[in-house]
Amino acid sequence: MMIPQKARSRNPWAWVPSLYLAEGMPYIMVVMVSVILYKRLGISNTDIALYTSWLYLPWVIKPLWSPFIDLFRTKRYWILLMEVLISASLASVALTIPTERFFQYTIAFFWLIAFGSATHDTAADGFYMLSLPEHQQSAFVGIRTTFYRIATIGTKGGLVIFAGYLEGSGYDIPRAWCIAFFFSASFFSALCLYHFFILPFPINDRPLHQGNPSFTFSNEFLQAFGLFFKKKGILSILAFFFFYRLAETQLVKIIAPFLLDPRSKGGLGLSTSEVGIIYGTVGVISLMIGGILGGYAISRKGLRFWIWIMVCAVHLPDLVFVYLSQNLPNNLHLINLCIALEQFGYGFGFTAYTMFMIMVSEGEYKTVNYAISTGIMALGMMLPAMLSGWLQEHLGYPNYFLWVMTATIPGFIVTGLVKIDPEFGKRKR
Repeated sequence: MMIPQKARSRNPWAWVPSLYLAEGMPYIMVVMVSVILYKRLGISNTDIALYTSWLYLPWVIKPLWSPFIDLFRTKRYWILLMEVLISASLASVALTIPTERFFQYTIAFFWLIAFGSATHDTAADGFYMLSLPEHQQSAFVGIRTTFYRIATIGTKGGLVIFAGYLEGSGYDIPRAWCIAFFFSASFFSALCLYHFFILPFPINDRPLHQGNPSFTFSNEFLQAFGLFFKKKGILSILAFFFFYRLAETQLVKIIAPFLLDPRSKGGLGLSTSEVGIIYGTVGVISLMIGGILGGYAISRKGLRFWIWIMVCAVHLPDLVFVYLSQNLPNNLHLINLCIALEQFGYGFGFTAYTMFMIMVSEGEYKTVNYAISTGIMALGMMLPAMLSGWLQEHLGYPNYFLWVMTATIPGFIVTGLVKIDPEFGKRKR
């Protein structure tokens, strides 16, 4: 294989969009598409929620192994290695879907994708900062987010629609999803090959492991870790991290099964393609719009001004699922509107959570603090989501969504406990 010419820098348009496509795609495959896949293959809601929630674990413990990415080899090396691992694992999921023990095999490969994706996230974000000067980092931050969301739409929407199209074209369900996953593996392999030739070799992208600095580095990391948990008001901070999104954690593994389950089981009885359009396309676009408006709103008035409006935006639209589960409407436009409303509210209100993590991360060890915050966020998603399928199967969809509304109460309580600087997040004039 030819070794690419070692260009120290390249036009960011040549690699930033594709890098963040590669960052978004495996995460959505693991967290969202796996749920739809297993539902179509007949796995119970209890098992879907339990086992796919465990897949959050790599993002929970990511802060613990992220220092090794700095210590050994380059960020570019880790990006390419993880993209090879993810491509091979996606192909392996495709190969094992038609087998008798598909659930055990595919979960194992989803685990590999999850660990590869979490490691890729850390390497890609570090590579972005090393490769671009500060003014270009600021200029391309919106491009990063946009292409991450495009990956979400292409995976949660386009890939699911494609699998649904194959289902409706005479392929049985395992074969349809097998083809869809082979397609995703091929696309991701093409991204990996493209990055092999296009990613630059920034001069600062080198391992910290020279001699044996790991002891000092590890001590510094442990010191930063300890200082995080000595922050003033740490208990209310942790409560906010765990409970602000408690209701949403109860929804994330149940929305797709609710949309797919037949009406005889209390679901809406939608086809795979309809779920791809409603939840994976319209819903994601609404989420994006809500997030953009949320960021703009905070930049104008600050986080403290918007926090109560945003906690309402996250939680109150969950009422649409109470309505849908009680009435089971047939009108696709109405279902689209309900999902769009809930996703828009979540996108708008989640901005407050993101900004709160940034505020908490301020200080000497900003990067480590933010990594710890995202790990706690992932843990707060994982634990409640694990039990959501079991609860839903015992309560039924109508009662389960009433329970979700009850689970919104802690979010309001913890919002009242945290202290927020009135000027934080406000654009300086």
